[in-house]
Amino acid sequence: MDHKLVIDTAVLAGEILLKSGAETYRVEDTMKHILSTGNTETAEALVMLTGIVATMEDPGVQPVTVMRRVDDRGTNIYRIIEVNDISRKYCSGKMSLEETYAALKNLKRRQYSTSVYNIATVLVPMGFAPLWGGGLREVAASAFVGGALALLMTVGKRMGAGGFFLNAVCAAGTTAASILLFCLFPALNVDTLIISGLMPLVPGMAVTNAVRDTLRHDFISGGARALEAFMTAAAIALGAGVGMLLMQLIDPGGAFL
Repeated sequence: MDHKLVIDTAVLAGEILLKSGAETYRVEDTMKHILSTGNTETAEALVMLTGIVATMEDPGVQPVTVMRRVDDRGTNIYRIIEVNDISRKYCSGKMSLEETYAALKNLKRRQYSTSVYNIATVLVPMGFAPLWGGGLREVAASAFVGGALALLMTVGKRMGAGGFFLNAVCAAGTTAASILLFCLFPALNVDTLIISGLMPLVPGMAVTNAVRDTLRHDFISGGARALEAFMTAAAIALGAGVGMLLMQLIDPGGAFL
């Protein structure tokens, strides 16, 4: 058994899961199952929100330890499902170690094209508009707001922007687009448009994972995820405030607000 390849496979699987938004305990569990196939006396995996450490050790054999820094994180359920499926096939003997490592290396980054993601970004605000008291006019207007958000997100990601800055810019653009529509069509409920447009940015999964990690006594990752969710919420609030301020500066008379 190539212990180095086993630990590299486990760390790669853990890295993909962590970058895709999986809970810390799920990442550790998957890595431990892969490491256990090395049949060593010691096989441990330590996962935190920003890094992974794995080690394998046997009497008379030089210990193997791998550490991996994880900076970029998001939400990608497709990759989580695929990694779980690959790891189960490997641990049950349906895939060789080499095939497993190659499958993880060649795993697609996303299930759908950018255009499909953009369509979904347009549909989400339309779905939330009725929940916030909007009628057919607000639902139709939310499609325009969602389109503005999809455009900002696509351009921002292609420019390499991310994290706090991208969330703030998207929130500002969404808010400005909502107020602009309200200016053109005063019968619209501007509050419904703004809230519906911001919903795709809300870090719901980050909050859920923070609670789940904390309940499993993984306080480091739980606290880190809670802080990450707070920073995302702060970026959204800051961006929305900037968007309102910009529209107010454009029209000092207050027709927008």
